[in-house]
Amino acid sequence: MKKSDLEEIKKITLDIFNHPELGYEEWKTKGLVLDYMKKYCPDISYQEFARTGLKFSLPGSQDKALKMCFVAELDALYLPGYAHGDPETGAAHVCGHYTQTGIALALFKRLIQDQVYKKLDYAIDFVFVPAEEYVDLDHRKDLRDGGEIFYFGGKPEGMRLGIFDDYDFGICTHTMGGSYPKDSVEFLCDLAGFLYKYYHFEGQAAHCGFAPWDGINALSMATSFQTNLGLARQQFNESKMVRVNPVILEASQGINTIPDSITLGTDIRSNDLDYLTLLSKQLDRLAQGSAYAFGGKLTIETETGYLPFVQDKYLSQLCLDFTRDQYSQFDCYTNRPVAASGDIGDLSYLFPCLQIGYSGFCGRPHGLDFNHVDLDFVLDRFPSYLFDLFFHLSGKIDPKKLYRRSYQDYKSALSELGGTIHED
Repeated sequence: MKKSDLEEIKKITLDIFNHPELGYEEWKTKGLVLDYMKKYCPDISYQEFARTGLKFSLPGSQDKALKMCFVAELDALYLPGYAHGDPETGAAHVCGHYTQTGIALALFKRLIQDQVYKKLDYAIDFVFVPAEEYVDLDHRKDLRDGGEIFYFGGKPEGMRLGIFDDYDFGICTHTMGGSYPKDSVEFLCDLAGFLYKYYHFEGQAAHCGFAPWDGINALSMATSFQTNLGLARQQFNESKMVRVNPVILEASQGINTIPDSITLGTDIRSNDLDYLTLLSKQLDRLAQGSAYAFGGKLTIETETGYLPFVQDKYLSQLCLDFTRDQYSQFDCYTNRPVAASGDIGDLSYLFPCLQIGYSGFCGRPHGLDFNHVDLDFVLDRFPSYLFDLFFHLSGKIDPKKLYRRSYQDYKSALSELGGTIHED
């Protein structure tokens, strides 16, 4: 990449980094992306969706048999106190999404030069999605109640709106956790899916000194549930990467009153969709038993989060073979699954997806010490690698090895998890 081009990409990327925005509110970031794309391709076709999302189709390539979406995420995380964060909203780019945007812009610039993208045997669209991070939920509930969105995640919302209807496969990128001595990439890093559960334990208030036996202690129910959950962990299948983290969200307590209401919330994570369904039912039984034992009442709410992400092995192997053969200067990591989640799992339910990890950072992802250390790799050498990779894939993808499911299939999968689908 020419030095002037790289400096322009760096400027935009750092502008996004220093002006982070939470999901569905990435207005400044959206403007920067739109201005850049139209600057270098004035006749580009684009579509706006989900408030701040953008979908771009390169001119003259839509009649190709195969179609790929290259996905970048626009939003920041919520982490008040971050040095480069927004002091008013608490938004902070401590997951690297700002560099995803920069990578997409750098790759776009290379592809449109001399219209070289037309030489590919598949079409490439660029889709910039909002709201990947599952944060700021009260605001998203307000947007949902107002009919502006139906899903908290930007990719599921795009799926609902038909943004991803025409694609055969998808590729996105993501920062790798940790520091690396060399330029590094990663494949086959599967992610867990998750649910949010809200357990509302309802008891009966009473004077804890005069007649505590007249009360029904909601805190005791919640404590019993957490104890039962701790004992039940022995029954969790370790290979399913189960994570459960219960916390008390609301409580009506006074020192001399038996507490009559406790809301306990927890996420439930697993890398297996069917097992996630079983876990949800198992935790419900534990909570129901705790409420029954004390004579109280229980109300359960289930909020569907994201589906597990199983990286497409066929596409990943094609990319791995190329990387090891043509980019041996890179350290290449594989098969390091984590229990983190992303709405790329939901998108991969529709068609094959892979997420390519990249180095160039230090500190803890989602931590106050997270930062970039090598933007030359992230915004120059890595996009150059992607450019070469995409041309390597041209002519080598067998359509028979790609799957396709519908949005209705996706909704059916969500309903089996027991979550409420907020859609008319």
